[in-house]
Amino acid sequence: EVGRFLIAQQRQRRSLDDLIKHTPGDGVVSGIGTVNADLFGEARARTAVVAYDYTVLAGTQGLANHRKQDRMVELAIQQEIPMIWFCEGGGGRPGDTDAGGMAGAGLATPLWAALCKLSGLVPLIGLTTGRCFAGNAAILGCCDVVIATEGSNIGMGGPAMIEGGGLGAVRPEDVGPVDVQKRNGVVDVVVRDEAEAVLVAKKYLSYFQGPLPPERTAGSADQRRLRHMVPENRLRVYEMRLIIETIADTDSFLELRKSYGLGMITGLARVGGRPIGVVANDPMYLGGAINGDAALKASRFMKLCDAFGIPILFLCDTPGFMVGVQSEEDAAVRKVCSMFLTGASIAVPFFTIVTRKAYGLGGQAMGGGAFMGRSTFSVSWPSGEFG
Repeated sequence: EVGRFLIAQQRQRRSLDDLIKHTPGDGVVSGIGTVNADLFGEARARTAVVAYDYTVLAGTQGLANHRKQDRMVELAIQQEIPMIWFCEGGGGRPGDTDAGGMAGAGLATPLWAALCKLSGLVPLIGLTTGRCFAGNAAILGCCDVVIATEGSNIGMGGPAMIEGGGLGAVRPEDVGPVDVQKRNGVVDVVVRDEAEAVLVAKKYLSYFQGPLPPERTAGSADQRRLRHMVPENRLRVYEMRLIIETIADTDSFLELRKSYGLGMITGLARVGGRPIGVVANDPMYLGGAINGDAALKASRFMKLCDAFGIPILFLCDTPGFMVGVQSEEDAAVRKVCSMFLTGASIAVPFFTIVTRKAYGLGGQAMGGGAFMGRSTFSVSWPSGEFG
């Protein structure tokens, strides 16, 4: 543990005994341990963890715990180890008095600039299991993946800040509820409780820790089943997720942002114990057409895989980019072309399997921008159609 004996910087208005008793660690527990060491060994399992303690000053951010977090980020940069953040809390704390009379002392914290230097260098995992507002939410938003429990609330300002800004009185449960934040793409995975959140965090991190040992590698389903998963009748729809789960090792597929960008499926999986990223059209939504949100979802995930050297499997069934008046009002031109920009820049191996339709610009986007010369290989189901 790092910084265990810190207390809140409020000596000008509270006694030392009171601070020791009621503000242990200044409301943050942090340290370095191992995650998944049984699978990957202690060297690859070293992980930095920062956890806000909501029972201490409502998990708010103070002068002392900011310094502790700065130190944890510094250690993560030096050692190039992943970080897991438990972010439940109320944001910046106005009651700290020991800043030496310097106004706006909180503005001097290097936390966010330093934290963002870790982006793409090591995995950043954010969890929240309750109310996560203001600065706490800003940390969450800088993470690669956001895992939230049902009933959580996430917002860049809590009720006090909202009312103080003249925007009316609101209840905490009305600010950024998880049902909203999963649909707009803020939350990647929704879980039942904190225990499941930790399990998902460990599973997510495992993909970035390397291949599983052969003796711990799960088998896969009978691959002959794939032959019948795409109906020969092209007017019949099918479940793309079933194809993904069959190709992947058993129970290895972890879907991300399931409730956002519904026409695109993104997630991490294993094949033969090795991690891969999956980007797939969902023919159950808009017939697989790629709208703006789906394109942004795919692009962000492709960048994540590229940053950490994870190969990408594209499963293509799309009639192209979504068109129409509403699509253009949603800035389709800019959004969908993000797939071309990202596809042209990624350096990891990627592969395209066409399950049915590969039409137009959207079809090209599912091949990294061009089927010829970009992807490691492109293959097709017997049901493939091209145009």
